[in-house]
Amino acid sequence: MDNLFDLSGKVALVTGSTKGIGKAIVERMAQHGAKVVVSSRKADACEAVAASINETQGAEVAAAIPCNISHRDQLEHLVAATREKWGKIDSLVCNAAVNPYFGPSADMPQDAFDKIIDVNIKSNIWLSHMVLPEMVERKDGTVIIVSSVGGYKGSSMLGAYGISKAADFQLARNLSTEYGPHNIRANCIAPGLVKTDFARALWENPDILESVTSTAPLRRIGMPDEIAGAAVFLASAAGAFMSGQSMVIDGGQLTAGG
Repeated sequence: MDNLFDLSGKVALVTGSTKGIGKAIVERMAQHGAKVVVSSRKADACEAVAASINETQGAEVAAAIPCNISHRDQLEHLVAATREKWGKIDSLVCNAAVNPYFGPSADMPQDAFDKIIDVNIKSNIWLSHMVLPEMVERKDGTVIIVSSVGGYKGSSMLGAYGISKAADFQLARNLSTEYGPHNIRANCIAPGLVKTDFARALWENPDILESVTSTAPLRRIGMPDEIAGAAVFLASAAGAFMSGQSMVIDGGQLTAGG
């Protein structure tokens, strides 16, 4: 193969892909030859991103399929509609996540904790198992979960979110172990602080921003496009021998003890 990162002929379904890291992933996967599904809760946002990708690529390579991943029936529709549009799903990217609470765990409302578990863990499990049977049949496929360095570190303000992201690491390991014999790879990407709307409360806080950047070897936070390449790698032939792992992309902060 001339290009290890070639995704021609592949179909990628990416949740939470109308902004931030997810948007960067669908844009880069399409650039590398994949047909992609743009999905988030708002139909107009999905359609806008898909239209932009199609215009950039000069062909219809992106489809907009809205979905609220906290609802199992909507996930089932997302998978069915993707197959109807593109015929298959080669790469599932579970990127959508929530964090409705920022503060000490003792004060966290029960409904906030339940939402974090439902969206960040349960939906990934449900969606993976909706897609995996066809991958088993083809003896080929990838599951990529966008987790976080928060799953590696304790936190006094983001504890439940960190728990959910640590669970994502274990989900990837479990799927890798169960489905590896069928030539299916499952991995996580663990970004550090990235300049997205999702993390705005962190990087707009001067004290938090200083704390993160002062201990990171690169002395800055990341940009969404700096995470997207990892998804292309994991979905392509370049990542064919990688499974059950978590790629930390955080400017070196974790290894520096930050």
